[in-house]
Amino acid sequence: MSKGVKAAVIGGVFAVMVGGAGYGAYNIMSALNGGGATGQGGGPAPVRSGPPSEDEVEETTAKFFAAWEKGQATQAASYTNNDAAAETVLTSYGKAAHITGVKITPGTPKGATVPYTVKAKVSYSGKSEPLSYTSQLTVVRGLTTGRALVDWQPTVIHPELRKDDTLVTGEAASPPIEAVDRNGTVLTKDKYPSLGPILDTLRERYGSKAGGSPGIELAIRHADESPDTSLLTLAKGKPGKLETTLSASVQAAAEKAVREHKQSSVVALKPSTGEILAVANHRDDAFNAAFEGKVAPGSTMKIITAAMLIDNGVASMNGPAPCPDSAMWQSQTFKNLTGLKADESANATLANGFARSCNTAFIKLVDEDPLTDASLTQEAEERFGLGRGDWKTGITSFDGSVPASSGPDRAANAIGQGQVQMNPLNMASVTATAITGEFRQPYLVSPDLDDRRLATADGLRASTAAQLKQMMRLTATSAQGTAVRVMSGLGGDIGAKTGSAEVDGKATSDSWFTGFRNDVAAAALSQQGGHGGDAAGPIVAAVLRASG
Repeated sequence: MSKGVKAAVIGGVFAVMVGGAGYGAYNIMSALNGGGATGQGGGPAPVRSGPPSEDEVEETTAKFFAAWEKGQATQAASYTNNDAAAETVLTSYGKAAHITGVKITPGTPKGATVPYTVKAKVSYSGKSEPLSYTSQLTVVRGLTTGRALVDWQPTVIHPELRKDDTLVTGEAASPPIEAVDRNGTVLTKDKYPSLGPILDTLRERYGSKAGGSPGIELAIRHADESPDTSLLTLAKGKPGKLETTLSASVQAAAEKAVREHKQSSVVALKPSTGEILAVANHRDDAFNAAFEGKVAPGSTMKIITAAMLIDNGVASMNGPAPCPDSAMWQSQTFKNLTGLKADESANATLANGFARSCNTAFIKLVDEDPLTDASLTQEAEERFGLGRGDWKTGITSFDGSVPASSGPDRAANAIGQGQVQMNPLNMASVTATAITGEFRQPYLVSPDLDDRRLATADGLRASTAAQLKQMMRLTATSAQGTAVRVMSGLGGDIGAKTGSAEVDGKATSDSWFTGFRNDVAAAALSQQGGHGGDAAGPIVAAVLRASG
């Protein structure tokens, strides 16, 4: 634009203003200043701050919903605070997921958060099914623009979406399965919620081997390559029948028990075979902590430590094991749980220290000859089958870690702190090995189905296993046993070990408990659940009670 033309335009602007059309003149001046509103000094108006107002929340959500309903991915994404990520998901919603006829009904806002119901239709290859679900979004203030924007999260589009996930409709990645327990009872994610992610994995791994054929479905394709999550079936495939080792009755008890305690997980199995009877999680996420968790096991680790002491001739269950108030190991002081009375008398045996869960009794023994920094690692790997990365349960699992450690961690490892990492699957297996003397790798699906080779280990000497089993019995039945209250009322041959593991930065310890009843072993973890008998203990007791 030439200077003369620009001057003529500006002159026209003043003429309009003199004529009384002030609003139009404001708009023209705004355009000449880059489109932004101006303040009294002629500069840009200040960026708005603070929480969005009720009117802004209503206006922003209305615009976002309207564009979403029309399939205008780019437009809808522009009303969010991450338009690139939002546009990708919104585009897949229509193109890859084949979702049309979207109708969104907002609910009553709670501040800047708006719940809503989505009703739509999914159509593919001549098949069509209605889709309905609920979700919510939150309106926030844009950091640089000051605009009221939808705070972008994948859950805005569907409550089960995670970062970088997409929605797809088409032939299912795997045929459906009808998973059944050891007695033929059908296992569904509706009846047994903890099994949801596990059944998805079993379907992906064994759907084709179970004799089924895929159908057509709307599913979430996960960025982390975990199995697709099926959301809606348009055409049923032929399900294949997949037999598992689970017990529907024990699984039901496990599901109910973990719901009583947050961030809890439990596993039950048959020591005589390694067959897994139940696996349940109650967590804020979908993580299978029962199989894949990696946390310190606290004093339940003393089962392995006691086996190491006995196998190496350092102690026996009836041999001396003084329990002072504290014990020093390479400049670090270790103490017992608050309230545990010291005992350095002739009655202070290894069995007594085990039953009472005396830390110092074990600390004072771990530096005896012929023990080395690697002794606990060797015991865990060679006798209990842990820490070698070779378990093949049928789904993803972690088989524990007991690294050879020097310095204070050598002592800390012995009482289930330091660098040791376990999960309930590992500790249920430890109990199974301790009471039978044989390591039988836990499994959920028969290895015959896919020719898996199960892990093996040497197992325990008969005398060592007999002593471990008796010490666990005393822990559950003797007057000083820390598991007596929890295991009270259970019939049959019973035993247990309690544990609490201190976690950096957490005021409350993790609660651990493992126990057995006849031919069933179980272990539970309740993160920040306190002492072993507070949270994990009741979970294990409930599962053992259901085992019959």
